[in-house]
Amino acid sequence: MKLENKMMLITYADSLGENLADLQKNLATHFKDAVGGIHLLPFFPSTGDRGFAPVDYTKVDPAFGAWDDVEALGEKYYLMFDFMINHISRQSKYYKDLQANKDESPYRDLFLSWDKFWPKGRPTKEDVDLIYKRKDRAPKQKITFADGSSEYLWNTFGEEQIDLDVKAKVTKEFIKQTLYQLIKHGATIIRLDAFAYAIKKLDTNDFFVEPEIWELLDEVQAIVAKKGAVILPEIHEHYTIQRKLTQHNYFTYDFALPMVVLYTLYSQDATRLVEWLSDSPMKQFTTLDTHDGIGVVDVKDILTDEEIELTTNKLYEIGANVKRKYSTAEYNNLDIYQINTTYYSALGDDDKKYFISRLIQAFAPGIPQVYYVGLLAGKNDIELLEKTKEGRNINRHYYSNEEIAREVKRPVVVALLKLFTYRNRSKAFELDGKFEITTSAKNSFNIKRTSADGQTVSELKVDLATYSYEVKENGQKITF
Repeated sequence: MKLENKMMLITYADSLGENLADLQKNLATHFKDAVGGIHLLPFFPSTGDRGFAPVDYTKVDPAFGAWDDVEALGEKYYLMFDFMINHISRQSKYYKDLQANKDESPYRDLFLSWDKFWPKGRPTKEDVDLIYKRKDRAPKQKITFADGSSEYLWNTFGEEQIDLDVKAKVTKEFIKQTLYQLIKHGATIIRLDAFAYAIKKLDTNDFFVEPEIWELLDEVQAIVAKKGAVILPEIHEHYTIQRKLTQHNYFTYDFALPMVVLYTLYSQDATRLVEWLSDSPMKQFTTLDTHDGIGVVDVKDILTDEEIELTTNKLYEIGANVKRKYSTAEYNNLDIYQINTTYYSALGDDDKKYFISRLIQAFAPGIPQVYYVGLLAGKNDIELLEKTKEGRNINRHYYSNEEIAREVKRPVVVALLKLFTYRNRSKAFELDGKFEITTSAKNSFNIKRTSADGQTVSELKVDLATYSYEVKENGQKITF
């Protein structure tokens, strides 16, 4: 299916039921027209990071189902799949062939050699300090070959995720064939996970290296465009990088919105929200929650340092069962710039405030992505968190079929499903339509969405002092 401006659900294959067949059944039974697209988080065989260390893109993990199950979803929903352009599992056939055959392996150049990257006498401590790292050490890992020799390969993320050399001919062919494979099975959008780490260049920080990063993105977009798909580059960084992506006509993420909305609802001050949404592009996907934490780095200079601190402190004060330690090394959190919590619990498990947060997202410029826990207004899963000691699992609850059937009856979830069904059907939210946000007092704001032909107007009025709202379409009140 083609990309549509309809709410996109973000889910794992085994989070709304046990597998893809359950997911399809639950969508048809409980979510109906509220969902228009699905970002199906990595469903390939994988050896770590909840699917983000893929072993083989040509297969569906048998625990989830088969390609027929994926394609069945694509018959009703437009689909987004992840492609980890920076790395692949060290359990992949490519890595194992390299291990066995070393220089004789056809995949010798697929992986980026740390040892060959650096000139003689380098890297120095200054070289390593310059790298934009996800670890407190050099991003490398030793590979020991069958003949007993060894060398180091680049290893930016987890132990299982070995970096690819995206400049090598063999890697370019691997990228092309993998993208074709994903599109063949129904992908409308390819999400380029961690793409900003893919280009490594001497005397840079090896993160979002220009102009080479644009050459890489253009190459990938050209490949998928031949098959009628588009790419969504994924990056958590200063908002100006997202704006560069917009200037290059790529879809982007609004990863700043979660903290801006929290600040707005905590402070009951609409000033920053009005400023941010007024400057937001239409060609983007909005989020309040994802499979990772709430990004703090994304909102720098949109909120002041004092406002970020206020929001962070309020989150731990107001948020239900949210503790600072859940976002630390004690709970295996790789990213100190993210806070681990469900969005519902970040707002104190408060139905009224939570629904207003989703109203803001529904009316914001772009296409809303809603994480499955957020669609069910899910609370922090402390049991799973403590069982696994994995901070991000606080927001990765596994819903059984029976639990879903219960949760969709809660008034706040009923209202959410009505909201997104309304948004999916209304012409007012067309991407080539008009967006306006105004305010007459700091504790209130109005948003107006108008269709491209000017015939359909949807208006949202929010009073932050009382956490009340009103929605009208062409003057008629809409109730959820």
